Amino acid sequence: MPIARPDWPQATTVDAIAHNLAVVRHRIARACERAGRDPASVRLLPVSKTVDQARLRLAWAAGCHELGENKVQEAQAKADGMADLPIRWSVIGHLQTNKARDVARFASEFQALDSLRVAEALDRRLALEQRTLDVFVQVNTSGEASKYGLDPIAVADFVQQLPAFPQLRVRGLMTLAVFSPDPDQVRPCFVRLRELRDRLRPGLPAGIVLDDLSMGMSGDFDLAIEEGATVVRVGQAIFGARATPDSFYWPTTAAAEGTP
Repeated sequence: MPIARPDWPQATTVDAIAHNLAVVRHRIARACERAGRDPASVRLLPVSKTVDQARLRLAWAAGCHELGENKVQEAQAKADGMADLPIRWSVIGHLQTNKARDVARFASEFQALDSLRVAEALDRRLALEQRTLDVFVQVNTSGEASKYGLDPIAVADFVQQLPAFPQLRVRGLMTLAVFSPDPDQVRPCFVRLRELRDRLRPGLPAGIVLDDLSMGMSGDFDLAIEEGATVVRVGQAIFGARATPDSFYWPTTAAAEGTP
């Protein structure tokens, strides 16, 4: 059965956002039921890229108290503009080292760690800010050359080096599946991440945990949960379809767009 990728209507009221959140949580519960899991084991991370601050204040009222953003500049502007609300900000997109200073100042989580240079830059800036940061190691499980993330075979060595950066609290692995309506193409990406995590666990260095798997977006998080996701990144199913193409945020080799 193909994955449903509807054209989500814009949610512009507290009630509309709350309704969409309830629908997403119902999908989470159904996926957990199929997998024999507790719905409480899955964390919903609403993705707010392109959503303006006025609507995000509505989302806060509807129950969105943490938000994920791909681009640091957009995330920081929102964090500054909504500083009166105790929102937990997660940066989920590729990071250049010259943006590490900004992330160290406002973010609580970074889900796209895939280089030691970025780890070093973040660690240094976090030490200056006297802060720590939850991080996920991004893995390219689809094998697409234009996607960010480590090759799965490089992850073990990468993780062994992370204790050198004490300000980083390594929490798990993150991936982007193939952007396809075919579950037979999507599901293996999630399986690879879970199996990689399970292979790495026995040899993890002290202080490093890989309890969490961040995988699945609006169109495919049901599959991700069935394969072990503990964090799902959902944007359009909550806020409505975006005018900006996903290729602006997630580089892909295909014309098909994903649906965070």
